[in-house]
Amino acid sequence: MKIVRNSLTPFKGFKAINLFGVLFVRKECTISKVDLNHEMIHTVQIKALFYLFFYLWYVVEWLIRLCMPGNAYDNISFEKEAYENEKCLSFLQERKSFNFLKYLRNGKN
Repeated sequence: MKIVRNSLTPFKGFKAINLFGVLFVRKECTISKVDLNHEMIHTVQIKALFYLFFYLWYVVEWLIRLCMPGNAYDNISFEKEAYENEKCLSFLQERKSFNFLKYLRNGKN
């Protein structure tokens, strides 16, 4: 995964953003193995949905979840999969395709 350090992207208050498999990291932030694994999970999700569809789905799901109980960002299926598995550094070797689909329902899976 290519990592680009800068002071513009992402916005202040955020550590990193994964855009099309390139990780943009704020200059002052440190990226751990867990952070990197979280973003690698997103990269696999992005590739599985042919890049553009990932971002469309992400925004639509976030908009839907704004109207639901809980934090919309935390309840996005892509984020739920990444956060639940970020500490398992071998997760990507055993991950099934479209694994994020099981996180679509509310609640923890």
